[in-house]
Amino acid sequence: MLNVKVLSGSMIAVLLAIGSYLGAISSPSSAVAGVATNALGEAVKAAQKTPAASLTISERGIGEAKVGMTFGELKKALGSTAQFKESRFIDGLDAVAVSQSGKVQYWIIYPGRTKLKDTDVIEDLMTDNPNYKTVEGVGPGMTLKQAEAIYGKATLGYNTDYESIEGIVFANQPTKKISFAPHAEGRRYAGIYGASQGSLHRTNKYQPNAVIRNVMVRK
Repeated sequence: MLNVKVLSGSMIAVLLAIGSYLGAISSPSSAVAGVATNALGEAVKAAQKTPAASLTISERGIGEAKVGMTFGELKKALGSTAQFKESRFIDGLDAVAVSQSGKVQYWIIYPGRTKLKDTDVIEDLMTDNPNYKTVEGVGPGMTLKQAEAIYGKATLGYNTDYESIEGIVFANQPTKKISFAPHAEGRRYAGIYGASQGSLHRTNKYQPNAVIRNVMVRK
């Protein structure tokens, strides 16, 4: 994931565009102001409480769903508490929404126009459920300022060659297998971008209301 050339490796590599163009957007020239305030500090302390194992995002997976396990194994682990619904994701990719108590917990993403079988290995997971967090306390719905206080400076970017889907990389992000996508209500992009000569746009500046939209884990 640190090398954007992976994008041409397979259809599943399109998922890099949804998460982060990590290798390509890690060294922009502009800077973001520091975020050390008392209120932010308290928010970060609260975020850093270790989540329960069933709600943890790690390089191994999201909650009970682990990359490398089969779809059938996940079904067995969750039992009758979970519901599974197939849906279209983006061009070339489909997803199974995994729900519990009427709420989507996460999605299993797989090649489009195929059916996910019990024997198929899970390779890509995504969640926008704010109940799920990394062990450091970063997850969907957290502001980028709060996440920066934990993972370091955020670089945002998108590539017009890959559907212009925006991603984030943090300076001290602990693993390349977890990627983040941003959102700013009322804006097309969470980042504030200047002119670019090519297809890749990147910045350290972002909208004041920018948050983490979703988190992905790849095998």
